[in-house]
Amino acid sequence: MNNTTKKILNELEKTQKIFWNISHQTAEFISMLIKIRKPDEVLEIGTSNGYSALWIADALDYNKKGHLTTIEFYEERQSIAKSNFCTAGLEHLITPIQGPALEILKNYDKSPDIVFLDANKSQYIDYFNLTDEKLNSGSIILADNVLSHSEKVKPFVDAITRDERYQSEILDLPAGLLMALKL
Repeated sequence: MNNTTKKILNELEKTQKIFWNISHQTAEFISMLIKIRKPDEVLEIGTSNGYSALWIADALDYNKKGHLTTIEFYEERQSIAKSNFCTAGLEHLITPIQGPALEILKNYDKSPDIVFLDANKSQYIDYFNLTDEKLNSGSIILADNVLSHSEKVKPFVDAITRDERYQSEILDLPAGLLMALKL
């Protein structure tokens, strides 16, 4: 990770609660997973100020391959994120899309290797239903806040843990991270 990216991430960690960013520990885990898995395409639903996207893009840069598409509903947050991507020099690895994720996902035509859910918790089940058919065997779904927002994400957690096409586990990271592998 270059010094500029480290500096940006350190600054963004100070605003974690304002922008609902994932924890540092969760970011480290996702970064390591991406370095191991070496995905061609990552889809993030919920950009916020770009904190997790920077971790993802940095890992893609480390791998010398891959691309991130990240969706954010709020224009102001997307603007902040884009600025952070450019300052870090990682914008060439990221396609930011601003708008309602459910509408955008209907037209999303890629087959992501990793999907990261960190947006409207009550819509996780809808994000799952819209991305499942696009995923190949070996694809991974990550969902943050499955412990901290357990009631809101319950329909999603119940659906994916009962789905025999997925092997899943809830990791004891801050807020809880569900990881599911499509078999």
